[in-house]
Amino acid sequence: MNRADSERISLLLDKKGHKPARDPKKADLVLINMCSVRQSAVDRVYGQINNLKKIKAKNPKLKTILTGCILKKDKRKFEKFFDEIWDNKNYFKEKPKCQEKSMALIPISNGCNNACNYCVVPLTRGALNCRNHQEIIKETKNSVKKGSKEIWLLGQNVNDYHSPENKSINFARLLKMVDDIPGNFRILFTSPHPKNFSDELINVLADCKKFGKYLNLPLQSGNNKILKKMNRNYTAKEYKILIEKIKKKIPEIKLSTDIIVGFPKETKKQFQDTLNLFKKIKFNWAYISKYSSRPGTAAFNLKDDIPLSEKKKREKALRKILKKHGK
Repeated sequence: MNRADSERISLLLDKKGHKPARDPKKADLVLINMCSVRQSAVDRVYGQINNLKKIKAKNPKLKTILTGCILKKDKRKFEKFFDEIWDNKNYFKEKPKCQEKSMALIPISNGCNNACNYCVVPLTRGALNCRNHQEIIKETKNSVKKGSKEIWLLGQNVNDYHSPENKSINFARLLKMVDDIPGNFRILFTSPHPKNFSDELINVLADCKKFGKYLNLPLQSGNNKILKKMNRNYTAKEYKILIEKIKKKIPEIKLSTDIIVGFPKETKKQFQDTLNLFKKIKFNWAYISKYSSRPGTAAFNLKDDIPLSEKKKREKALRKILKKHGK
């Protein structure tokens, strides 16, 4: 989503008369589109500040802008260093300046109505805001005409999609409409939520001729107590049954997942549940994150009591399994 926003911001700057600079040292304007989901991403922005200061010392006319997902506490600090801070907003109405002609990143919604206790997305992107289905279809058709071979439909939780123009058009129906667009391309999307991944959606994916047979379905933890603390609203068993249903309907599907290791008070025994489920499902890929406390979230009130060394150990154990089963 960050990358999709960047493509739209890029064209917005083009309209204002700016041209891309190959090197920040030669730029008149530097814009950073940041993400706050992980502390490491925020730290990378702080890491850029000294570089920008050095460039500005040689070029006092340099203008610096920060936008994207910014927590209030970070915004107050960043105001000292950046000339302007743009509030995160929907860039739906802006056309994208595609960096890769073969791939189109098409947002279908922005924001999220879920309240996962570790996640800052509702704090930085706000409540769910769905895009008109006609705009999505039009942008997809234009992208296919320009040669895009991969169409990525993007949302913080694509399952929750309903067209504001016609509430009966949910994500499953939208997928069917995109699948019906003439052309030689693959449909992919991210990210769905296990709690409301419906049978209707599974059946549509099985029937879609252009579905890329790849699915990222975040698990986060294989232990029910930790899932409850995360406010994920499903159990490990429900997740496993859902995966079995998907595999039965789409045997050739490739699966990836998201895992958080070291959530507050996650015991070694609880982590073992994640490890065991990880072994059973045999994911092809996984995005494994070491838990980092985010201000404003419900989990911020919980003590981040798992040492970094233990988080790294748990991450390594999962990657070992992934190396064996992933492909």
